[in-house]
Amino acid sequence: MRRNRRSDWSRRLIRENAITANDLIWPIFVLDGENKIQPVSSMPGVDRLSIDNAVRAAEKAAKLGIPVLALFPYTDPALRDDTGTEALNENNLTCRALRAIKKEVPEIGLMTDVALDPYTSHGHDGLMRDGVILNDETVEQLTRQALVQAEAGSDIIGPSDMMDGRIGAIRQALDCGDYLDVQIMAYTAKYASAFYGPFRDAVGANATLKGDKQTYQMDPCNSDEALIEAELDISEGADMLMVKPGMPYLDILRRLKDSFAMPTFAYQVSGEYAMLCAAGQNGWLDQDRAMWESLIAFKRAGADGILTYFAPKIAEALANK
Repeated sequence: MRRNRRSDWSRRLIRENAITANDLIWPIFVLDGENKIQPVSSMPGVDRLSIDNAVRAAEKAAKLGIPVLALFPYTDPALRDDTGTEALNENNLTCRALRAIKKEVPEIGLMTDVALDPYTSHGHDGLMRDGVILNDETVEQLTRQALVQAEAGSDIIGPSDMMDGRIGAIRQALDCGDYLDVQIMAYTAKYASAFYGPFRDAVGANATLKGDKQTYQMDPCNSDEALIEAELDISEGADMLMVKPGMPYLDILRRLKDSFAMPTFAYQVSGEYAMLCAAGQNGWLDQDRAMWESLIAFKRAGADGILTYFAPKIAEALANK
């Protein structure tokens, strides 16, 4: 076996999996204002960007060959309320960012988050009554949110809320609204995970979240359930599936890919990113090598693409090879 490992050229020749810029989706955080770059303290190297700087990030992504940006808003706390009405505002931060990027960088794909947690005063992904998250009422609002985003220029709707039936409702609304070409990447297996903390800091949800999300996000103990979720999402019209978080759920990624052969993605979430950065900064591991190894693990497990905050760093390294 070591004969094939002896030389760099030989290792490259027989390599089974590789990362390219085409595999990457770059999540970015946007905030109101002009010429603002606001570091996210729990995510070294990640910033909240005003729309003008988000346009610059899109230009950079296009130059590096990154196909898609995923936009997440930091909503002014004054605009949050119990029902997340700002999500339906055609001029909200996400919609303005979509229009600005599409105008300046039309060749880049844009993905948007359909969920209410960036807009609600209680920090949950759905409407709440007496401490209970309401499924059908939430789906109705999410459908309206998806239409607002599609009209503003979203190419991929990413429902991250984990309400039952939302994929079918959104697909029907998009088709009836003449947005037949807008894709849906379903957050199919989104687990009630401890790895989301830095993301919630970045969008301002940590300060508002009351309770937890275990009544609608998946139990980390369950695997078969992910297959049921995937089957439902596919039957309702999902174009792509996602597993979130990534690294702790490689087995789920493999099962979904083997079972359905659908375009399947992994989200290397904020906690995974923050851990690698913190360990690297403390000298506990080689951050760059760990970064590459973690991403190739997703590919090896069956991912067609990866949402990662490392996307620009990876793409720059590939461009300089």
